[in-house]
Amino acid sequence: MSTTETESPSTLIDKRITDLADWRGAMLARLRALIKQADPEVTEEWKWRGVPVWEHDGILCTGETYKTVVKMTFAKGASLDDPAGLFNSSLEGNTRRAIDFPEGADIDEDALKALIRAAVALNQASRAKKKK
Repeated sequence: MSTTETESPSTLIDKRITDLADWRGAMLARLRALIKQADPEVTEEWKWRGVPVWEHDGILCTGETYKTVVKMTFAKGASLDDPAGLFNSSLEGNTRRAIDFPEGADIDEDALKALIRAAVALNQASRAKKKK
């Protein structure tokens, strides 16, 4: 068994943040904290060979890191209201929507937490509908 298979997703996300050792690690840590503030019951997963994933009754969002952005992709983003206009990437799809955070980006924390809570509510509604 590899180390990755024995370590918890939260530990792997901690390592990713530390290994980045630049603004991207700091941004990922900040987004992670906001996700946990918005939904204290969120669970962390590590999928697709190294992508941090946050779930609550299904996938809420992912936190991917690239050279120039940290991308927060909402699995069902196309179905979410975005009154603050946070979504700025992956706008053409029918399912996902993303927010690209470049270095030094301002984060509208209240709007982002509201979007996360809306994603939780959508997952819970979908799950309840499937149970009927």
